[in-house]
Amino acid sequence: MRSFIKTALASAAVFAATTTLSYATDVEVLHWWTSGGEAAALNVLKEDLKAKGIGWVDMPVAGGGGEAAMTALRARVTAGNPPTAVQMLGFDILDWAQQGALGNLDAVASKEGWDKVVPAALQKFSKYDGHWIAAPVNVHSTNWIWISKAALDKTGLKAPENWDQLIAVLDKMKANGITPLAHGGQPWQEATIFDGVVLSEGTDFYKKAFIDLDPATLGGDKMADAFTRLLKLRTYVDDNFSGRDWNLASAMVINGKAGMQIMGDWAKGEFLKAGQKPGTDFVCIRFPGTQGAVTFNSDQFAMFNVKGDDKIKAQVEMASSIESPKFQSAFNVVKGSVPARTDVPDTAFDDCGKKGIKDLADANTKGTLFGSMAHGHAAPAAVKSAVYDVVTKAFNGGFKTGKDAAKALADAVAAAK
Repeated sequence: MRSFIKTALASAAVFAATTTLSYATDVEVLHWWTSGGEAAALNVLKEDLKAKGIGWVDMPVAGGGGEAAMTALRARVTAGNPPTAVQMLGFDILDWAQQGALGNLDAVASKEGWDKVVPAALQKFSKYDGHWIAAPVNVHSTNWIWISKAALDKTGLKAPENWDQLIAVLDKMKANGITPLAHGGQPWQEATIFDGVVLSEGTDFYKKAFIDLDPATLGGDKMADAFTRLLKLRTYVDDNFSGRDWNLASAMVINGKAGMQIMGDWAKGEFLKAGQKPGTDFVCIRFPGTQGAVTFNSDQFAMFNVKGDDKIKAQVEMASSIESPKFQSAFNVVKGSVPARTDVPDTAFDDCGKKGIKDLADANTKGTLFGSMAHGHAAPAAVKSAVYDVVTKAFNGGFKTGKDAAKALADAVAAAK
């Protein structure tokens, strides 16, 4: 903590002494935004920094859930050579802050009033011990389904609003000769599906299970039913799903080879990059049964302790660029997410984006805005990993019944805690 405070004071002093923000230096950025839609969104930030005289040294590490990026980060930090900025999620940010590895953004946050416009649910991960240690880029919500409109129209059914309607649509798509559910066999993707399934069983149930980590809820009958539903969804996935990246699953829906994908709203970036339009080419809905609730994650850039005033200045400028309302709008329109600030108008957003902004505001007001377990915003990494292991085992036929899977989940979470 002592090193953290020293860094905080040094960063504050650097910022206070700065009167102009035009630096001929670089930021080295570790991230996992490597798909087409993600790269296009990231370019918005690169260009914004370029206009301010800051170069971008790219350190991409593929893998949509960010696990590979975190492995690469640990190697860099262990070697005493951390990047200047790192894309991070949830509890990973707090873990690094606890180790005293992160810099301090209090001065720029205070100057620009971040406390007033960044939702409290995000600030839980943007701040540590009262200090700003990361700049939130966006809010992604994870309980979405993306449906090919042509495939839906061919079923003769409407977009599903409950579990039974979802199964009816999937059955029709299967009968029509396409893969009903596009999916990539990676633990974080299976956990994303399960997040939606658990939330569809009720918001109180989701909170007790994944936020409170209540043993009876994790191992009970309703969780057994959630696993049974997960196994039902498995029957609509093609045989070649193992190891498929999420954006390739999105491409299956875009290209008409699959009917729908259960995925966070970063998937929308792939549809937009392919020239598709919401309502015309694809339909965005909340996972049936989760209407009125939102599970979220938030991509943030944490600033690591670095040596050299020029590097610290570049970090401050990068954080300032990220939080500007203009950037928040431009970036999130492309990315598929919604702004990490509450004061950004929805004018530039498409219908799915407007819905996302409204849903987030409503859920925040009603108390049904929850951090996503699948994406590191409900529980620490050890618990998340335990959930991943059980869910992936279940998805791949590792349990005879949903009841067996629920018991295994309760045991795994208890051990991880």
